[in-house]
Amino acid sequence: MLLKDKITLVTGAGSGIGRAVANLFASEGAWVILLGRTQAKLEETSDQINAAGGRAVIAPLDLENGLDRIPELARALHERFGHLDVLVNNAGILGTLTPLENYESILWEQVFRINVTAPFFLTRELMPLLKKSPEASVINCSSSVAFKGRAFWGAYAATKAALVNMTETWAGEFSKRGVRFNTVNPGATATAMRAQAYPGEDPATLPAPQQVARVFLYLASHFSTDVRGQHLNARDWLTWHLQ
Repeated sequence: MLLKDKITLVTGAGSGIGRAVANLFASEGAWVILLGRTQAKLEETSDQINAAGGRAVIAPLDLENGLDRIPELARALHERFGHLDVLVNNAGILGTLTPLENYESILWEQVFRINVTAPFFLTRELMPLLKKSPEASVINCSSSVAFKGRAFWGAYAATKAALVNMTETWAGEFSKRGVRFNTVNPGATATAMRAQAYPGEDPATLPAPQQVARVFLYLASHFSTDVRGQHLNARDWLTWHLQ
C-alpha cells in the first residue's frame, strides 16, 4: 500500500475529485480526514470508505465563513494524530462566468476566500503538523486557466493563478526542508463544477474523477519525494504513465 498509515486531509471531500481522492487514499492504507461544507456528503464519503475497509473521519467546515475554526481543527488533529502527512487543497467554487466589468464584488470576494484564502490558512495553520512528517506533501488543485487567462472566467481564473503562484512561493521557501508543494490541473473531468461551466457537454466523454485521483496519489506517495514546485497536468501525466 502506497500510503499505509499515512494521515491525510482532503478538502471538498464530499463529492467529485475530492471524494475520489479520499477513496483512493483510503484504499492505499491512509487515514483520511474528510473536510467539507456539507456534513451529509462527507458522511456518504465516509460510509464508502468504511464499507471498503478504510479509515476516515469527517471534519465539517465552511471554508467561506469558518476560517476562524481552522486553529481548532489543527488542535484536534494534533491531539488525535500528532502529525499530518498529506494535505490536498481541492475545495473550490466556480463563481459566475461573466465579463469582468459585470462581476459582483461580493461574489468576487467569496471565490477568492474559498479558492485562495482558505488553502493559505489551512496550510499555514497545519504547517506544524506537516513539519512532523518525514515526507509531507501539500497538493493544490489548479486549472488550465491558471496559466492563461480566459475571457469570462473572471474570479475563478484569477484565483487559480494566485494558487499556482502561492504554491511556487511555498515550494521556494521549503526547497531545503521536508514539506513539498505541487499542483494538479485535473483538466476536463466529469464533475458537477464542469457541468456548471459547460452545461451542454456530455460527461460520458470526460475522464471520471477516479482516473484523475491517481495523479494526487502519486504526489502523496514516496514516488514523488523529489517533485517540488511542479504543476502536473492530469491528462499528460495519465497518458505518460498508462502507456
